[in-house]
Amino acid sequence: MARVEGSTGTSQSLERGLAILSSFDSNRPLIGVSELSRGLDLSRSTAHRYVATLAKLGYLQQDLASKRYRLGPKVLDLGFSAMNSMDLLELSAPHLRALSDETQHTVNLAILDGTDVVYVERCRTTRPGQREIDLNLHVGARLPAYCTAMGKAILAFLPEPRLEQLIEQIEFTQRGPNTLTDATAFRAELRKIRATGIAVNDEELAYGLRSIAAPIHSHSREALAAVNLAMHRTMGTMDELIERFGPAVAQAAHDISLSMGHRENRA
Repeated sequence: MARVEGSTGTSQSLERGLAILSSFDSNRPLIGVSELSRGLDLSRSTAHRYVATLAKLGYLQQDLASKRYRLGPKVLDLGFSAMNSMDLLELSAPHLRALSDETQHTVNLAILDGTDVVYVERCRTTRPGQREIDLNLHVGARLPAYCTAMGKAILAFLPEPRLEQLIEQIEFTQRGPNTLTDATAFRAELRKIRATGIAVNDEELAYGLRSIAAPIHSHSREALAAVNLAMHRTMGTMDELIERFGPAVAQAAHDISLSMGHRENRA
């Protein structure tokens, strides 16, 4: 194990925590606090404090027999999330480009992070009027999930306990003319999305912005991402947006879901 060296502009605590996690591998699945303190040149009390914090957060687990530690389930979650994200970007790319080419509109891909959606891919178009609805968005941009089509598309297919936990954390504030600011109305909207498979944003995020989105599923019915298409209100009504582009957006999301291993439930 390498000694942890702090450097200017970085967090020494984070470096130490990650160094502890990096100490575990297939050859050393169990490590004690004393071993970690020696290997990383930390005092035993410092090493114990970091280990106790990582264990409390689920990144380490203590083996009761030996009193040593192994990697916990949270580390697995991070690994699977990273793998899924890489697969998602690679597998979705041709479908997003095809959807953008077919519709001549900018197409976006986002994942859920807490109560926000995070943009992970954009296929932009130079179609007139597109600039008015771009809102300076870019890969890595975050928006509140409750007032975006992609956010609602993902939330609608979360397991009920997790969904309710997130709804409790949402601060329903007015963002656009039609923002849903009531939790009861929001739940009703999600039930509608589960029935139709299409989520809409009818000027809920900002004035003039309309969009539709469809969820991307993994092997289970839980949504892990969503794809959307947006246009300015001057380009058509909400019903026209759904009628013209809803089937194409839903098909793109379905095709990406199949690539991710999703299969329709069969009786």
